[in-house]
Amino acid sequence: MKNFIHFLQRTAPFGFGIAVASALGALLAGLGHRWGWWDYRLGFTLLKWAAWGGVAGMVLSFIGCLAAGTAGLKRWLLLGAAGVVMGALTFGLPWSMRIQAQRLPRIHDITTDTANPPRFVAILPLRKNAPNSAEYGGEKIAELQKQGYADIAPLVLKIPPAAAFDRALSTARAMGWEIVAAEPANRIEATATTLLFGFKDDIVIRITPAGDGSRIDVRSVSRVGRSDLGTNARRIRKFLGKVKEP
Repeated sequence: MKNFIHFLQRTAPFGFGIAVASALGALLAGLGHRWGWWDYRLGFTLLKWAAWGGVAGMVLSFIGCLAAGTAGLKRWLLLGAAGVVMGALTFGLPWSMRIQAQRLPRIHDITTDTANPPRFVAILPLRKNAPNSAEYGGEKIAELQKQGYADIAPLVLKIPPAAAFDRALSTARAMGWEIVAAEPANRIEATATTLLFGFKDDIVIRITPAGDGSRIDVRSVSRVGRSDLGTNARRIRKFLGKVKEP
């Protein structure tokens, strides 16, 4: 019996090790694609296995915590607790992404103007080999966007188009986007790169007169992937929110 309890106590550092390895595997799954080591599909597969590894690390760490706590082994108790947290995060983040993917429409092209979406010009050569087209998908995509992102709408400012252009351009730069083209008081084209996997999403911003002020329309499109997990909509919301700030 003592040997069994001693074995359970040792599951704390063992579970912690699995949790750490799984967390590193999840990180490498994305960075490997970003660095060009493998295709994003393989990256998602590696991320899935890392998530299940996180579950194993979490369970073993939890068992080790109980055994170490009973024996008063504080160091192993803390190690086990760290393993539980790390394993939970390694599993929880990909799992939340999966739930989000099921809840949101499977689209990757979001715009504030579905009737007349801003068009790409300068960015088209950069998307030459991209699986996703730069052409808007029409009424079907517009309806799906309405179902999932009904709040996405143009921004109207009470400032001249030239001033709106300057504000939009400085905001795009502040958000870390790579500016590809900027036609004064008219259109901005840029590329945003996601943090972990390094996915390239392209943005076009259109500024037009609106009475005594200006109207800003934005379109954000992923180069790969059928679903963007809400990334493009969040990007547009964040951008327009910052532009709206005085």
